[in-house]
Amino acid sequence: MNDVFVYDHVRTPRGKGRPDGALHATTPVRLAARVLQGLRERNGFQAADIDDVGLGVVMPVGEQGADIARAALLEAGYGDHVTGYQLNRFCTSALDTVKMGHALIAAGQADAAIGGGVESMSRVAIGSDGGATYTDPAVGRHHPYIPNGVAADLMATLEGLTREQLDAYACESQRRAAAAQAGAYFDRSLLPVLDELGRPVLTRDEALRPSTTMADLAKLKPVFAGLGEEGFDSIVLRRYPQLMGVEHLHTSGNASGIVDGACAVLLGNHAFGQRAALRPRARILASASGASEPLLSLGGPMPVTQRALDRCGMSIRDIDLFEVNEAFAVVPLAYMRHFDIDPARVNVNGGAIALGHPLGATGAILLGTVLDELERRGASTGLVTLCAAAGQATALIIERT
Repeated sequence: MNDVFVYDHVRTPRGKGRPDGALHATTPVRLAARVLQGLRERNGFQAADIDDVGLGVVMPVGEQGADIARAALLEAGYGDHVTGYQLNRFCTSALDTVKMGHALIAAGQADAAIGGGVESMSRVAIGSDGGATYTDPAVGRHHPYIPNGVAADLMATLEGLTREQLDAYACESQRRAAAAQAGAYFDRSLLPVLDELGRPVLTRDEALRPSTTMADLAKLKPVFAGLGEEGFDSIVLRRYPQLMGVEHLHTSGNASGIVDGACAVLLGNHAFGQRAALRPRARILASASGASEPLLSLGGPMPVTQRALDRCGMSIRDIDLFEVNEAFAVVPLAYMRHFDIDPARVNVNGGAIALGHPLGATGAILLGTVLDELERRGASTGLVTLCAAAGQATALIIERT
């Protein structure tokens, strides 16, 4: 197996995913092209040296459909001969494109690849892609579906977590993200989004709410109680009869924000680095995907983390920093409890609760976030993991070179 290195990564700022958000007027193709173009400009590699490019897209329809990666490569000036594909495994999608690039290079089938993702949630709404899971009653009879928010409340109920614990975590995410932004911790990897005239549209993450307090969060009503009453709670209780009911605790304040954004990660073997005169920033040690009980759809990060650790003979204590996607506050809280991890090692610069979760892009953004922070601290190893709908998850471990 060939060593696979992370040579660089870039991302756009995350804009509020609504019509008055700063990135709403920027199409998904332009967002994706911006990071692909910026990655090449920063590193000076030849487009012909890139064997494949993957972009995660969770709503691959409309202007995010029709293999947006190929269109973005052409828009970014990579020429006629670089291939691209789009991938949808829900929230793990961008990390999965990195994982696939890792596999190609490790197997000797490529020298260099780019992984990443794009999601314009202000322009292509969640649920736009439909799907049998949501729309076909025959499928639902055999494989019942519950929304991720109800699954988050189920997980919190099973874990015995309180609303106060979830809100306290959310407040800390806001505090950490605000401190990181003020300290310019994200700046190395941020590419400003420009308009048609080359003027900056957005230069910093837009969705932070640094003044958030526990009192503010306590005023918010649970978002998913109504869905539970419509019948999803009864589906849960058939699978978990030991519960008296589902306690609905997640709100818009302790769940991830809806945002627009894109990212790209440059991967390669040693020979690529020599040709491009680039020094690797990290080596990928292991990657893994897995699935767990689909109604408990956010529980996958725990078993998939153990699978990735086992693949490279490591333990949880060998990891310096973790990025565990804050789809809902319960996910990192349950993860830290499961592995007995010090909170000071997890999502140290905040997460999706404060910064937002551009679905198809988040996994690669988190990889870049942990790499930048490992370098800032002089630490060595980082692990990134995300849950995804229907019980899926992906994890990836890196070591600084």
